Amino acid sequence: MPEAIAEHAQQKTIQQKIGNIALLVADYNEAIEFYTKKLQFTLVVDTDLGNGKRWVEIAPPNSTGSHILLAKASTPQQQSAVGNQTGGRVFLFLHTNDFWRDYYDMQAKGVEFNEQPRKEDYGTVAVFQDLYGNKWDLLQLNQQYSSD
Repeated sequence: MPEAIAEHAQQKTIQQKIGNIALLVADYNEAIEFYTKKLQFTLVVDTDLGNGKRWVEIAPPNSTGSHILLAKASTPQQQSAVGNQTGGRVFLFLHTNDFWRDYYDMQAKGVEFNEQPRKEDYGTVAVFQDLYGNKWDLLQLNQQYSSD
């Protein structure tokens, strides 16, 4: 049997992608409200799984990449990690094709930025927080750093 598995594996080129990234939230509805209203994300899927659980996927507007899976914290350990999934470091990187449009729009909608925008070798960036305190980069990459 192992030979058959090895032969099968050699016939296919590895092709993988990150499908979803789980983000712990305290409440599905307040998280959906924040991401769709303040960040203009799209609600991709919202399926009731029963017993208070839902499968909720969101994505940035016009995104063809990974989705965020909103996962309601259900244990004390998970609840303690809401808003601090990476120990205070920037967790997610929201790439944009127009930094200043999105920065001013997000500011007007009450999104909290931790710093003033800055120019780096790789692009224009500013750190902001989601409704729970997770840190994000709003980032417009310079052309040589962009895969677009």
